[in-house]
Amino acid sequence: MTEFANRDPRQAGFWDERFERGFTPWNRGAVPPALIEYTNGLQDAQTCLIPGCGHAHELGFLLQLGWEVTAIDFSPAAVDAARALFPSEVERIIEADFFQYVPATNVNLIYERAFLCALPPEIRAQVVARWAQLLPAKGKVIGFFFVDDDPASSKKGPPFRMTSQELNALMRQDFVRLEDLAITDTLPVFEGKERWQVWERLGD
Repeated sequence: MTEFANRDPRQAGFWDERFERGFTPWNRGAVPPALIEYTNGLQDAQTCLIPGCGHAHELGFLLQLGWEVTAIDFSPAAVDAARALFPSEVERIIEADFFQYVPATNVNLIYERAFLCALPPEIRAQVVARWAQLLPAKGKVIGFFFVDDDPASSKKGPPFRMTSQELNALMRQDFVRLEDLAITDTLPVFEGKERWQVWERLGD
């Protein structure tokens, strides 16, 4: 078992240590098919924010679609990894704290990729509240959610276990769910408990 000095995922150093040592089991290394399928159904380009972007493999794909995309991460090592993959797009990959970051332009879509489950449960409500602040009415959070309804599962993380009931309770004040699909080609760290979901911001 790999040993690490930093055990607090709320600190950038936790993620720096793992990126620097190449321990990133959440990294798919490619654009997920569910995202490709979703974008095939869209006609208009989106203005997209990717919080906790990590390697940001999806960045290049979304830019090719004509989207305006910004990827952020508070881990300097994660930002370095993403910039190494996309050296011509370094200005779009920003070292920033999601809770403090203010986009240069309004976003209408947020891409969720193991960001919510990477943070302890006590921070989840802050994440969802910030999504709601950043998005206009009809704006969307799309992506992959780690949902585990097995009461025997460990609550240790990351990824931190969240039941479907807990997720719905967090989201329903500001969002309505439009899509919910099981992901069968998930990574081992997510134990086949990922779901592709699309949530739309409530409002007129």
